[in-house]
Amino acid sequence: MLFDDLRAWNIILASSSPRRKELLENLGLNFKQVNYSFTESFPDGLSNQETAAFLAGQKADYAEGKLKSNDIVITADTIVCYQDIILGKPADRDEAVKMLNKLSGKRHSVITGVCILNTSFRSCFTSSTEVVFSDLDRDEIEYYTDKYKPYDKAGAYGIQEWIGYIGVKEIRGSYFNVMGLPVQRLYKELKYFVKELNKLNN
Repeated sequence: MLFDDLRAWNIILASSSPRRKELLENLGLNFKQVNYSFTESFPDGLSNQETAAFLAGQKADYAEGKLKSNDIVITADTIVCYQDIILGKPADRDEAVKMLNKLSGKRHSVITGVCILNTSFRSCFTSSTEVVFSDLDRDEIEYYTDKYKPYDKAGAYGIQEWIGYIGVKEIRGSYFNVMGLPVQRLYKELKYFVKELNKLNN
């Protein structure tokens, strides 16, 4: 059983995201949440998948020097891509409204890069979900922006919030990935990760 195998390890979620914390709690894991604060950046010329993987790996690199031998750290980064343009977190209300206007009635992709690491082993993967919004009118966009203030969310929206209920027309892939953590895939990867760690330690 996975949770029995994990009892010997100190699980750390290296993210300040309350949504990732909620998803990991609902998975049933015992863990602590920490936030390693640093400036994120990525080089030009990467594909969207490579960018998400790079950013998660960057967080893993930062966390690696702080690990103890019994730690397992999970890092993640989620990006929203519209026509190969990466939409980050909006700086203010105007930018959030502009982003949502771009996504209105259109298809976009949400990609999460995830890294799981220990002092002796690292595993990374990406998960991608296609999302289609119905046409949103100005009042709906402004209502959502003013009420939910989605300034901490890539693409200026949270699918689990009001705009997801009224605006998401179609989704292909993991819903939880759009929230910020593809927990189905993470569960499988953790099982593999612990198996490999046990091999290394036996």
